[in-house]
Amino acid sequence: MTALSILELVRVTEETDARGALDNARDLAADAEQWGYRRIWVAEHHNMPGIASAATAIVLAHIAAGTRRIRVGAGGIMLPNHAPYVIAEQFGTLARLFPDRIDLGLGRAPGTDQLTLRALRRTPESAEHFPQDVLELQAFLAPAGPDQRIQAVPAAGTNVPLWILGSSHFGAMLAAELGLPYAFASHFAPDLLMPALEIYRSRFKPSAQLDRPYAMVGVNIIAADTDVLACRLATTQQMSFADIFRGARGLSRPPIDDIETYWSPVEKAQAARMLARSIVGSPETVRAGIAALAEETGADELIVVSDVYDHGARLRSFELIARAAGIRAAAEVESEAAMGS
Repeated sequence: MTALSILELVRVTEETDARGALDNARDLAADAEQWGYRRIWVAEHHNMPGIASAATAIVLAHIAAGTRRIRVGAGGIMLPNHAPYVIAEQFGTLARLFPDRIDLGLGRAPGTDQLTLRALRRTPESAEHFPQDVLELQAFLAPAGPDQRIQAVPAAGTNVPLWILGSSHFGAMLAAELGLPYAFASHFAPDLLMPALEIYRSRFKPSAQLDRPYAMVGVNIIAADTDVLACRLATTQQMSFADIFRGARGLSRPPIDDIETYWSPVEKAQAARMLARSIVGSPETVRAGIAALAEETGADELIVVSDVYDHGARLRSFELIARAAGIRAAAEVESEAAMGS
């Protein structure tokens, strides 16, 4: 059985403000751990009115405080935006508060536009130092040496597990070289998925953190009781991608009956390419789609985006996905065994 996790977008909608989006993320996480999901991640995005996860470490603390077992992490922190020392302090603190539950996924993209990058007091050239910054961050999370004059307090010794995120060959090569788990962003950049996985696995070097390759694959899945209803729910995400192409990032929109009335043929083609790794439909459709993707990629884990407008319908989507993949049944068996012991 392929493990399933969640990439939570912390969407601000036309009916839900930022506080509501943050509370919905926490609510989803509490249900997700009951349904058998392994982890829930949020991503660093800036200057996007429709996404409330810019202060990523604070959002993770909010989610983790409302859960007990599920792993909570960044998918990811855009490391060129920050001093590695500060990220070590933040995630080391999270690890002290929530032991053995924190993940730290790292990306080298800015997660924003160039104007906002300047507001962050960073330059595009910062990304060139990404490999060195990863190593520096890893060193601050390791146990401090006896003569080490600069320590990341209270991070030293937490050994928060690092992941490399990517949508190209670069991330795959770096994750392989450093012996770290690798997460590919095929939920919006699917073109290089298979070549990147091959590079990662073929070049992997064992490390203190990981002795063999571990690959996570991003996938959009929207589940509902019928294929027709799921396709309607999916129009929220389709409109969001069309808005990106128009340079009009805004709040999440409620689904519509006919997406063809919203986007142009060019926008449709662009969105179709970016959303090619999507599974939309009934539980039967989702079950078949998950099985096919797992077989094709050999993924150790799938991380699911279910960009559904209504919170109740989104919870239902994730529950149906868990059932379709078999992780809900496995979680129920495990819970019953624990209660009987």
